[in-house]
Amino acid sequence: MYLLTIREGLHTRHIGPYATTRQAADHLDLLLPHCGERVHWQIHELESPSRPLIGSGVLQESASVAA
Repeated sequence: MYLLTIREGLHTRHIGPYATTRQAADHLDLLLPHCGERVHWQIHELESPSRPLIGSGVLQESASVAA
């Protein structure tokens, strides 16, 4: 899955998800004519977590620090 990020000045828009980079690029082609000259864009690949956060060492460690 992919996410399209468009940054124009102080405004950032996150659009998606898309199944392929081609779908994101096609949608970007439709959106760019409505943006200013100094627009920045990027297509990000969404990552799946490699393991669940519940029960991970990170959460257990922060729980023991808070106690």
